[in-house]
Amino acid sequence: MSVNNSRRFPIYTTIVPRTGERSASERTASERTPSSVQTVLHKSTRVVAPESVTTLLSPGERARVDAAGEGCFVTLHRESVDEVLNDLRQRRASAVLVSVSHYVSQQTPPVARLVREFPRVPALALLTGSEAYSSQAVLSLGQQGVRALVDVRDARGWRELRRLITEERAETVERMALTQLHADLSGAHEDCLRFFDALFMSPVSVCTVRQLARRLGVLPSTLMSRFFRAELPAPKSYLAMARLVRAARLFENPGLSVAQVSTQLEYSSPQSFSRHVHTILQCTAVAFRHRYDGAVMFEHMRQVLVLQHRAALLDFHPLVVAPAWMGRDAPSCSALVTNTRDQRS
Repeated sequence: MSVNNSRRFPIYTTIVPRTGERSASERTASERTPSSVQTVLHKSTRVVAPESVTTLLSPGERARVDAAGEGCFVTLHRESVDEVLNDLRQRRASAVLVSVSHYVSQQTPPVARLVREFPRVPALALLTGSEAYSSQAVLSLGQQGVRALVDVRDARGWRELRRLITEERAETVERMALTQLHADLSGAHEDCLRFFDALFMSPVSVCTVRQLARRLGVLPSTLMSRFFRAELPAPKSYLAMARLVRAARLFENPGLSVAQVSTQLEYSSPQSFSRHVHTILQCTAVAFRHRYDGAVMFEHMRQVLVLQHRAALLDFHPLVVAPAWMGRDAPSCSALVTNTRDQRS
């Protein structure tokens, strides 16, 4: 099993002014710039980690699935439904793959429990043989809630398996939220959109404004001050709501308890999570679980923190602000970045 390190995409890490000693080429470029301030948006790359798939396969099928998933997903091969459930509770896997032949030959207990407790985790059946019992086993898996059958008796089936797992990755609540936010804030400045991207694309370990500001390359005090001056809710409110959107999506899986969700989202304790929910929504964690799913919680965040402040957000620069002495006609961040890139080219 391997990780495809070639699938990279750019992210923005920091915005810094050019200061200090410069080379001759840099001085020449500066002289051609009408503005006396240059802002450079540095890029870096990070690896897109493959999805993890927990499996119930026969020994012969495991090697074939490993080869088919190279660069797309990694496999966690298990022997029992209980081991698969443990993977899902620990959030080690984002999909389940069940072999039709293994299901019959090992007399695997019904997998309905997997689907019932984790409906948001895609369960796929893998058909590799044409034995007489296959049709009955496929029907049985379908009755237990397995949503898709992948027939890999020819090469097209392996391509379909990769496609299904890739598509499921694109259906996360984070991507749904960012798609809607980019539509709501169409025309907003690049750094404003970067702030919302960071809310939903950062790891769950980013749970404080200090950690979020570090990822965005800005001082925490500066970030909070800019929100205050723009008369917007504090960045802490946006971060807290985004974490609850993720929590609401996890609670769509009945197999996860309040304690397990709070652990996965790195709250210090279930009690801390409950206090967090009560502070923001004035309800208990159990009531939160019953009232909100991921989509409903995101819509609440959207109405309270985005649409009510849309006009201010469209003109908001949370990460880079031109100095006051440049006046109202100062070039925007995107204009400065474009100017700098044009000079380099």
